[in-house]
Amino acid sequence: MNISTKSAATTPIMKTVAERVAYALQRHGVDTIFAQSLPSAVILAAERIGIRQVSYRQENMGGAMADGYARRSGKVAVVAAQNGPAATLLVPPLAEALKASVPIVALVQEVERNQADRNAFQELDHVALFQACTKWVRRVVVGERIDDYIDAAFTAAASGRPGPAVLLLPADLLRENAPAQTFERRSSLGHWPLDRMQPDAATIEEAARAIAEARRPVILAGGGVHAGGGATELAQLQEMASLPVFTTNMGKGVVDEHHPLSAGVLGSLVGPRSLGRHSRVLLDEADFVLLVGTRTNQNGTDNWRLIPAGAKIVHIDIDPGEIGRNYESLRLVGTAAETLRALREALQRHALTLRRQARASVEARIAAAWQAFEEDRYAVTHRTDGPIRPEFLMRELQARLAPETTIVTDASYSSFWVTGQLRSLQAGMRFITPRGLAGLGWGLPLAIGAKIARPDHPVLAIVGDGGFAHSWAELETLVRSNIALTVIVLNNGILGFQKHAETVKFKGYTTACHFSAVDHTKVAEACGCPALRVARIEELGVALDRGLAGRGPLLIDMITDPGAFPPISLFEKLEDAA
Repeated sequence: MNISTKSAATTPIMKTVAERVAYALQRHGVDTIFAQSLPSAVILAAERIGIRQVSYRQENMGGAMADGYARRSGKVAVVAAQNGPAATLLVPPLAEALKASVPIVALVQEVERNQADRNAFQELDHVALFQACTKWVRRVVVGERIDDYIDAAFTAAASGRPGPAVLLLPADLLRENAPAQTFERRSSLGHWPLDRMQPDAATIEEAARAIAEARRPVILAGGGVHAGGGATELAQLQEMASLPVFTTNMGKGVVDEHHPLSAGVLGSLVGPRSLGRHSRVLLDEADFVLLVGTRTNQNGTDNWRLIPAGAKIVHIDIDPGEIGRNYESLRLVGTAAETLRALREALQRHALTLRRQARASVEARIAAAWQAFEEDRYAVTHRTDGPIRPEFLMRELQARLAPETTIVTDASYSSFWVTGQLRSLQAGMRFITPRGLAGLGWGLPLAIGAKIARPDHPVLAIVGDGGFAHSWAELETLVRSNIALTVIVLNNGILGFQKHAETVKFKGYTTACHFSAVDHTKVAEACGCPALRVARIEELGVALDRGLAGRGPLLIDMITDPGAFPPISLFEKLEDAA
């Protein structure tokens, strides 16, 4: 059988452009679309061929669900929305995905082509709308090009530095009969990173020589290491070359934090009762810093104060524009996994005498830092009187974690409690935090996306009551879609970061910082979601065990101490100021 005959026999008959869109998505491995039944022609066609629609309650949350799905699955996520106001609500989650390097393809319905520029209902300049928050945005105007544009959108999202791409689809175009294809596209482009690359051998050799000759080298690893097997390669490099590893918030989990050379999360987590307060001296003294998959952003470097001025810096990143942005570096442009592997292989040709001689001393210093951290936080992790401290929750949760558990947080305090208090159990364990733009309310939808991506793994969302108010309608999504996700609300009745930051900076705070009392269990039960309220420490263990059993959705409304704040550098003097 020749190719043309085989194609004719196996290619499905597609009557409309919408059906062609659906089959193109399926070709790219798409099995889930986060949508609210629009563009209807596409969603109907997709559901007919077995692509699941997860229907969100609000487009903001749908975009965040797609983000969580992409981070946990290693696949390009797809979200869809109506034109006009629905499209505008995709802007925040797509902006998060752009900053956090997460690949999403957004399918946005456009007004019919003959209605363009006539003030049609919900007409908006979507090209201008999305230009600042995506890598790529295009409008399709002819059916003959639909497969070309679908492939281009996936390529833009998954290649180079990953990010969001938007495809604008006029409603009348989707209903048109599908024109004959000039050739059949067969590529599957729905995974990321799409292209694997590494620097030239000479640059790799220069970096390897610098590591071998350094007396006090360290690694600072960011979220880019999670992509494409980078965590496995980093763990092997850490062990072989005896290199201490710090991570950023987004890099949390790329190494086993029980490894004797793992020094935990740093960034701004260097305040009172933090690990970084004791471990950062290793970075302060470093004469060599290997940056891997990090934007060297403000939070990840504690206001750009962490990297010592005299250190030699080597930076591995897929985005050439990030290398040298804040620190002049030897440029290793490439995907994390491939570049780390090449660097490890190059190091095998070098004598690592200095690394082996220094290892015992470095391990002892890291162990001492962890021990001092445990002693510093002992009083709050074991406090049994008064409102529950978040640190107490983290201690109870740590005892119940498994390597396959995924912890997802909201922005603000939730992120810091998790990244600073929990300890990763293996290289590649996932802690998902919205640290691209750090918008409130994204913890729950991120967790929904992560759970749909890996339904066989337990997923726990930890959110503050301030952020949860942005997204609690998605509890109905949990129930309707039967998603076995546990949500823990840290209910302290305040906008914690806002109140504490204003207290430090201005010796007072605004009237917006305090909420009326909210019983989140009643909100959950109104949506049909089982819920528990935990106000005493003896109730917490049973609630966590029930949630981690993963038999269905569950909300735990945990009353927490409003005076608790995570150990970030901004709050160094907070107890005195308060």
